[in-house]
Amino acid sequence: MRITILTQASCHACDQAKLVLSRLAADYSFRVETIGLDTDEGRALAARNGVMFAPGVLIDGVMFSYGRLSEKRLRRHLSRSAVDTPGQPGPDRRRPSAAAHHNELHK
Repeated sequence: MRITILTQASCHACDQAKLVLSRLAADYSFRVETIGLDTDEGRALAARNGVMFAPGVLIDGVMFSYGRLSEKRLRRHLSRSAVDTPGQPGPDRRRPSAAAHHNELHK
């Protein structure tokens, strides 16, 4: 799976999106491609996919979001994609979810 992030300089939401992707990389298999919106390729991708402002996020070339990236929404999407594509690694099932960990602590 390829995740493309369209970024621009001095973009707090772009930095936040990169942090989200680095956290999710521990649980999911994908590669990240970063393209600046100040490049011809970045402008073309933004125009073709309706990216109104940075960061734009495309998954396998398909528009996922623009603006602040929701880690929860992306995690759900990646989990569903892993289930839909047998043989592709999904989340590490050995780790308890945050909710399961919370419930275990408060028994």
